[in-house]
Amino acid sequence: MKRTLRSALVLSAACIAVGLISGSAQAQKIDIAFGVSTPLAPSANQNGPSLSGGAYPGFSGDILFWHNLGFGAEVSWRASQSQNYEDSGENIRPLFYNFNAVYSAKLAPHIALEAVGGIGALDNHVYACTLAVGCGSEQLASSNHFDVDFGGGLKLYARGGFFVRPEARFYWVNNNTSSSGINYSSNHATRVGASIGYTFR
Repeated sequence: MKRTLRSALVLSAACIAVGLISGSAQAQKIDIAFGVSTPLAPSANQNGPSLSGGAYPGFSGDILFWHNLGFGAEVSWRASQSQNYEDSGENIRPLFYNFNAVYSAKLAPHIALEAVGGIGALDNHVYACTLAVGCGSEQLASSNHFDVDFGGGLKLYARGGFFVRPEARFYWVNNNTSSSGINYSSNHATRVGASIGYTFR
């Protein structure tokens, strides 16, 4: 039953994506990008450790379907596990995923503004760390926290549809300091970085 439901959800998502792309690609814009960023957050305190630090690779994509408006999705994760969370013998790997409304407008011949805002989650993956098996070989659990994000960037077009995009995202994460499970020092963080991408027109 679980396998059937999972297959149905994946197939439905694929059909929706193909339909949206085929229906809007003719006259609109589609962006895809890969980037690297890092989060900035308040220092560790009595609530828990800081979410700051680490390299976060990530992917993003969006479709502009009405004037300069559209929607997009993005995901970024910590490349390496955060070591020994609060001396618990466990490692943590945070992952952000969000679905956003997107506004993108041309500012100059090779520069476009991009602003985004939406909802998603901070998903913390917990790994065992023992002398017998080492660190990170076994995932124990994951802890999801609803978030709201907003931010933006500048798409700097180098050649054709290729662009470099310096960018920043601000996250407000629900129950990030007092939940059962993974706690951090604050319920907010800012992720800064840059992406390389391509615009299909």
